Amino acid sequence: MSLNGSHDSIAPGSLLQDSDFAHLERAAHLADSSAGLTQPHPNSACILVNEQSQVVAEAYQHAQGTASAEVQAVSQAGPAAGGTTAYLNLETGDSHGDMSSVIALVKGGVSRVVIGLLHPLPHLRGQAVRTLKAAGVCVDLLQPALAAQGQAAQQCLQACLKVNEALLHRAATGRPLSLLKYAMTADGKIACSSGHSSWVSCPDSRKLVFEARARSDAIIVGGNTVRRDNPRLTTRREGGHAPVRIVMSRTLDLPQDANLWDVSSAPTIVMTQRGARKEFQESLRAKGVEVVQFDFLTPEAVAAYCQERGFLQVLWECGGTLAAPAIAAGVIHKALAFIAPKLIGGVRAPSPVGELGNVEMTQAINLVDSSWQVVGPDVLLTGYLPSSGGLLALQERLAAGAARQDTLESSHASSSHAAAAAAAAPPLGQNGAAPRGAHANGAAPTRRWWRQCDSNVVEFYKSWDLYGALSNFSAHPISMPSRPVSISGALPSAPARQWPSVEHFYQAQKFAGVESAQALDIIEEIAQAASPEEAARIGRRNERLQPSLMRTDWPTAKLAVMHAGLKAKFTQHDGPRALLLSTASLGLSGRALDLVEASPHDFFWGRGVDGSGFNHLGMLLMSVREELLQAEQRQKADAVTPAQNGIISSLYEPAAKH
Repeated sequence: MSLNGSHDSIAPGSLLQDSDFAHLERAAHLADSSAGLTQPHPNSACILVNEQSQVVAEAYQHAQGTASAEVQAVSQAGPAAGGTTAYLNLETGDSHGDMSSVIALVKGGVSRVVIGLLHPLPHLRGQAVRTLKAAGVCVDLLQPALAAQGQAAQQCLQACLKVNEALLHRAATGRPLSLLKYAMTADGKIACSSGHSSWVSCPDSRKLVFEARARSDAIIVGGNTVRRDNPRLTTRREGGHAPVRIVMSRTLDLPQDANLWDVSSAPTIVMTQRGARKEFQESLRAKGVEVVQFDFLTPEAVAAYCQERGFLQVLWECGGTLAAPAIAAGVIHKALAFIAPKLIGGVRAPSPVGELGNVEMTQAINLVDSSWQVVGPDVLLTGYLPSSGGLLALQERLAAGAARQDTLESSHASSSHAAAAAAAAPPLGQNGAAPRGAHANGAAPTRRWWRQCDSNVVEFYKSWDLYGALSNFSAHPISMPSRPVSISGALPSAPARQWPSVEHFYQAQKFAGVESAQALDIIEEIAQAASPEEAARIGRRNERLQPSLMRTDWPTAKLAVMHAGLKAKFTQHDGPRALLLSTASLGLSGRALDLVEASPHDFFWGRGVDGSGFNHLGMLLMSVREELLQAEQRQKADAVTPAQNGIISSLYEPAAKH
């Protein structure tokens, strides 16, 4: 059994019972528990139920790079996990390249697994199902029960789809779920003729907007909104996830002292056209604002960049001037329209959507799966645009794509030349998303410098994406000392402690060895951070605000620190090590694959948006890979062969292709 599994058909199990639907729906609701507290990620939960129909454990994944729901639930249940049924709203796959979740279920003695939704990402879809069955675990899927078991099954499926609608859009469209939010009066105005707009909707409606912000990776506005409203675009809550604020402006005709330039509470990205107001760009960067330049700034270019950035959900809070081209480009997937029982009139009062060029009512865009919700005196209308089609349509599109892929692979299975080409080819779309150039709106592919230069490259970024276990944000704790790693890479002779991830260790090392109680407090805060993302925020914030607390040799030591952390991870964890070593022989003519961190904004650790980055993380991983290969060769020379027995060991065999 390979790491990726085979593409044999996933046969349905037995018909599900009403109790199965109830537990699956409960798992779907439980999976949403971290929404707004952490950055959006695939939402998964696991509920273990014994033969007496008693829930013995339940858990959900808190954030990217934290322990999976399955691992938590089995650990929580202990010996009581034996013989239970595990209910998963989403097929497990929290870190591609690591099968810890499946291993936990098998080792815990779980006898049956019921899954509400096959994983939408193609490199994970069906993998856990096949592996569990190979291990002798009974697996039942919700999908085959739909036709035979009616309304209860349909309601359960809707719950499973809803909690991961952002992931579905990413997989089916190659873009993050884009929500267009606006508040308007009953006569369709978002502001008075003077431009005044505070407040169109009621306080209860605004609370829902703040919640939508917290559930998003980013909030997008145009230059007009910044000039007219000077917004903060925060979630209005203490703690929790702070989405990135994105400002789109081709000319950078923006105020010098806008609220969005204060990045102490949330980061800001200004997106503009290349060469616009260079001095103003530098002043923004000096304040900590990130500036991204495009050859031509369009909604599609911004959506493509957000996908490259790994965003799952983006909230567009722009005015009609930007909303119209975003809709026309097929970027917007869903509308959230708050309608207030007010009339303000005014021929020149702005409306939520600008000119779309429609001259007949038959050209109007129809929202599908629309629903109405009363919010105080307001009404909230939600509905999906044709670029989405709705959750069931997305699910059908993904299933059809998987069937076509299986047929294609089956037709080529007998050809050794085709098999070799498949093994050497780059993955289908960066980060496990749909292939470039295959979008419904017909958008041209985004430039991919690394891929165009060498098909012997594999990219990685988010832990759930292709080759995700290579990420320093993956959920793989390491045992390393708190004292500083030297610039030579030598480890201090100090007691080791457990760090939840490589990122936790790396961020803490920025302040290691500094003789300051404050520095020690920062290190401990990082060590206790609930997720790698939170650890990164703490480390970066203190690096920016309290540079005097950082170790003075950090600029020269950070490469050695990251190398030490990566080496610990890939020597202490079987799954990531097997994945890394598998890249040593999957390339053209058996040549080792080049590893590239696909971060579009990090030009030091990643490739950067235009491929001109240093890719130091990828380079370090290739160095660690070589060290591991040399260690294996020494073992063979000493006639030491690691024992690998049973189904658990077989889960770690290198993948046949990528």
